[in-house]
Amino acid sequence: MSDDLLIAKITQGFDQLDADGDGRLTEADHVLMGRSSARALGHPEGSAEEARLVAAYVAVWRDLHLPALPPGAEAISRTDFIAATAALADDPAAARATVGALAEAFLSLADTDGDGRVDPDEFFAFQRGHFPNLDRASSDRAFGHLDRDGDGTLSPEEFVTAVIEYWSSRDPQAPGNWWTGSFPVADPA
Repeated sequence: MSDDLLIAKITQGFDQLDADGDGRLTEADHVLMGRSSARALGHPEGSAEEARLVAAYVAVWRDLHLPALPPGAEAISRTDFIAATAALADDPAAARATVGALAEAFLSLADTDGDGRVDPDEFFAFQRGHFPNLDRASSDRAFGHLDRDGDGTLSPEEFVTAVIEYWSSRDPQAPGNWWTGSFPVADPA
């Protein structure tokens, strides 16, 4: 069951990251995610803040995904993404290095007030940019699972750990399983 859970999470995540729905992850998807995140965070189209967010997402593509592609390739297929990401479960150091770097980049975008923590409003706004169908009740429920110390905010460690667990943990009890706003296989309530 734990491999089933991991594959379900990665598949669910890929389906959200594939912003244009063509079954491939590309730079264009990252541009679309940046724009969507900018809108979710309240930044107007064409604004400097939108450009900053788009640039951050394109940097994720260029720094994290593009180097892993074969020379000349411009996309990651759903199958290849799932296989490569699932392999991180067997290499915690690689998961922390790659997914951790991604999580830290996301943290800097989600922490809109710059206080070093992500509150429920920031979490919802940021996540809504990736998961457009996420509703506030689901976001708040997920946030409750991710806020391990119950202080009402996500510390940098809680935020980064949640992202790493989502993409690489087989543990059905890992709080990070809730990263996308819902438990991906069966809701353990």
